[in-house]
Amino acid sequence: MNRLLTSVGLMMILFAYGCEMVDEFDTSPRRNFDACWKILDENYCFFDYKQIDWNSLYGKYSMQINESTDERELFQVLASMTQELQDGHVNVISKYYFSSYEGWFQYHPANFNWSVIQNYYRDGERSGDYDEIRYALLAGGQIGYIYYGSFDESILESELNKIFGTFKDCKGLIVDVRDNGGGSLTNSDRLASRFLDTKTLCGYIQHKTGKGHNDFSEPYPLYLEPSHGDLWLKQVIVLTNRRCFSATNNFVSKMRVLPNVRTLGGSTGGGSGFPFTSELPNGWRIRFSTSPILDINKQHTEFGIEPDIPVTLTSEDIEKQKDTLIETAIQLLLTSD
Repeated sequence: MNRLLTSVGLMMILFAYGCEMVDEFDTSPRRNFDACWKILDENYCFFDYKQIDWNSLYGKYSMQINESTDERELFQVLASMTQELQDGHVNVISKYYFSSYEGWFQYHPANFNWSVIQNYYRDGERSGDYDEIRYALLAGGQIGYIYYGSFDESILESELNKIFGTFKDCKGLIVDVRDNGGGSLTNSDRLASRFLDTKTLCGYIQHKTGKGHNDFSEPYPLYLEPSHGDLWLKQVIVLTNRRCFSATNNFVSKMRVLPNVRTLGGSTGGGSGFPFTSELPNGWRIRFSTSPILDINKQHTEFGIEPDIPVTLTSEDIEKQKDTLIETAIQLLLTSD
């Protein structure tokens, strides 16, 4: 994580020099449109990977701007233009409006049903005061189960020791991160560090070195270090669906490097660019991906990670208040060596 923060720090310094500085408040529609387009042109990190012709999009949306364009109309133009990037990390934010691209999870199977999943930890425990972290013993105590619903929710190492202590006699462990939209990489790494006993290469990061769409540093290695707390080195299955985004996508990318881990469910939602926020002349903010985080093979995971074992939640199981993914994971862990 320190390596990641160092690299991001270098990127932020370069960004400060590469961006137009906002030195005065200006509500001019043209200036704000041009500022938004230029900030993204010089700093967004996936133009070439996604094969986006940003210059042609300038022409397409610029013609919709004139001096009579009001605030609502300007916001809609910027929202429409930025959604062409197909990136859940890209947002236009004003006092009254918020633009977000949701195509990364729409039209994909949910693979998750909250009322059903609660059946599995109803007799288990909530981890202290952490609403997003629940755990239980399944299959007569043979399988441990932990649900982590948001990496915005931090957890103490002592609480993780308590959880993993509960699982010490289990044969296998299910880590359920479905519908976890991300949050802090520190929190996701804190959990991932419980599943290895040696420093492990888990991916790479790049940062912008210039204003060109393909001006990047060489990939910089990222390592995961083992926790000083209780470790779990037996079999693990990580449950995923399309709403596993950002820090959760990164968590899955790291976990699948480990030899004792398999992923099961649906493709993750992606979101592998490290986000940064800048300001427009009128005070609106533009958030966007700046540094691509690559997997161990130096490949992008911006559009998601396919599971090792594809499984879909069936309507028949939902009617029976069963979760197809959890049931499949239990059977695989019980029969694995």
